[in-house]
Amino acid sequence: MRLRNDQLTKHLQGNLAPLYLMTGDEPLQMREAADEVRLAARRQGYTDRQVLDQVSGFDWSALNVAAESLSLFGERRLLELRLNSPKIGTEGARALNAYVERPAEETLLLITMPKLERAQTNSQWMNNLDRLGVVVQIWPVEGARLPPWIEQRLRRSGLIPEAGVVQMLAERVEGNLLAANQEIEKLLLLHGPGVITVEQLTESVSDSARFDVFGLVDALLQGDAARGIRMLQGLKAEGMASPVVLWALSREIRTLALMAFEVEQGRSPDQVMSAHRVWEKRKPLLRMGLKYQAGHWHRLLSLCARTDRAIKGLESDDPWMLLENLALGMTGQMRLSA
Repeated sequence: MRLRNDQLTKHLQGNLAPLYLMTGDEPLQMREAADEVRLAARRQGYTDRQVLDQVSGFDWSALNVAAESLSLFGERRLLELRLNSPKIGTEGARALNAYVERPAEETLLLITMPKLERAQTNSQWMNNLDRLGVVVQIWPVEGARLPPWIEQRLRRSGLIPEAGVVQMLAERVEGNLLAANQEIEKLLLLHGPGVITVEQLTESVSDSARFDVFGLVDALLQGDAARGIRMLQGLKAEGMASPVVLWALSREIRTLALMAFEVEQGRSPDQVMSAHRVWEKRKPLLRMGLKYQAGHWHRLLSLCARTDRAIKGLESDDPWMLLENLALGMTGQMRLSA
């Protein structure tokens, strides 16, 4: 059975399944979901606990050994299997399939692993785990979903946000739920339950926004210049190397230059994106980029070359200023000379 993360709490109030699989790359939600299962297991008498960590040289036979061994005191047991990759190989698939065929008695198996890829989602071992127990896929809280998540979190902690507080906090901790949770805990510690004002937030919240170069590219393709520049400044403040930022921008610009040329030759954007094997999730973003002609992207490529020379000390320009110009050019908000 598959559940959304927000359905887990209600489910755990009833009888527990013999197996729970938590998968995702968002650490706060992963930790809290696993903690909910642990707490529910304790409430229902699973007082013994054994942990298997997939470290270097991990032997999958350890799962079979653990399954066949009895609790030292004959208690119900929580068995945790912590995987560091969804690519478990033939040996891992065989071990999990064997466990499904003969689940350990008086045992609840909790598996945690990073985000599943499509191949793993449709695998036999995954379908078998799904049939035996509960699979919870943890997704990042992004974009328009982030402010409601923050407001719910604030109110659950006893904090009542004034107008503007939620949006300000969302901007400061964008993409980093751990930082958001830490800031909410800090607000509660400093001010106690009650109303939180913008002034109180400004005084107590550090800028914990976590930006990455791929998020920057997406923001620019969406045409959000203000957010893109703020993300670029965040990357600079975090010590991100300018060549890495240039690599991410130039790679996307080069792709769009080629695709825009093919569109101008008479192919449809959908045909071009299919030929370039663009993921479905990214097609709306690249479609926005293809509203500009190939010449626009070729001029940006020239600016990429200039930025590269500046990074190497062959030009006197400030590389980060040139990167800012590139960012604005990708949003279409900077006029580029022919």
